[in-house]
Amino acid sequence: MARRAAPANATPAFFTAPARRQIVDPNESAFSRFIREQITAPEKLPGNISIVTGMSVFAAGIFVARTWGDMLVPA
Repeated sequence: MARRAAPANATPAFFTAPARRQIVDPNESAFSRFIREQITAPEKLPGNISIVTGMSVFAAGIFVARTWGDMLVPA
């Protein structure tokens, strides 16, 4: 089957965010800058939610195993 070329007016299939100018406070601490750039940044939010979901499921599994683990082992 032959490949077709993209139409002349085609745009990239991926999302390209426009460059934003952020006002950076020169007195901002390194911790505040880390929180702003790595934790609450919109482009990193899906990955952060995925990490929190995985950690929550892991912690819930440990809690369930420690609380009701004796019922999982046959007597």
